[in-house]
Amino acid sequence: MKDKVVIITGASSGIGLALTKEFARRGAILSLAARNIEALNVISKDLMLQGNRVIAIQTDVSNPNDCLSLIRTTVKTFGKIDILINNAGLSMRALFKDVELEVIKKVIDVNFWGTVYCTKFAMPYLLASKGSVVGISSVVGYVGLPGRVGYVASKFAINGFLETLRTENLKTGLHVLVAAPGFTASNVRKSALTANGTPQGETPRDENKMMKPEIVANHIIKAIKKRKKKIILTFFEGKLTVFMNKWFPSLVSRVAYKRMAKEPDSPFS
Repeated sequence: MKDKVVIITGASSGIGLALTKEFARRGAILSLAARNIEALNVISKDLMLQGNRVIAIQTDVSNPNDCLSLIRTTVKTFGKIDILINNAGLSMRALFKDVELEVIKKVIDVNFWGTVYCTKFAMPYLLASKGSVVGISSVVGYVGLPGRVGYVASKFAINGFLETLRTENLKTGLHVLVAAPGFTASNVRKSALTANGTPQGETPRDENKMMKPEIVANHIIKAIKKRKKKIILTFFEGKLTVFMNKWFPSLVSRVAYKRMAKEPDSPFS
């Protein structure tokens, strides 16, 4: 990864921050994007003190103009793009019958359209470098999870978009990776939107029992190096769940319902 120009959206926390640190350790040149520019500035300053080449760009990926600016600034500064990691994400927790439509739209705007916008504007440079497009999807991009309708829909959409993009570019040299972590310790559940659009605040799950973002980051970078098409992380909540859903979808639905109903303040029981 040395001297590869890597764009990471949602780089200020969670998987994005873990990817940032691991790419930096491997000698990559980094373009970091997030809405929280203060956090990005702290991160980029620390990395520059360690000798890394880094820029921080305030970016709301739901805004196409911000995405275009991110790509243009990166190319103007570093001359190319080798890897684009669409990591920025927003979650939600509410039943469809209760949630306001604007909440679903906001989640899809960030997760799906953010991926589309950044990928669209980066395509000429990624095709030139025969680089990699990475979408941070989720196991729920393969299995519907109750109470997360907007989040699940956005991840299914990301999977379909990237699979189509991969097929369209079978002969161009573009690498497309769909990375589907299971439950990962991060602040995504704390910032998840409730039925009326307010942040949830407290995570309903035991974060200590989840996969660490640093482990996820290592898996993703290894998959990029090997130019894999897809990775599904964790065994029981990841690979096994996706496999079982192909053959026993009714069973998986019942198990998912039962597990989600046990969460504190679950929107259903």
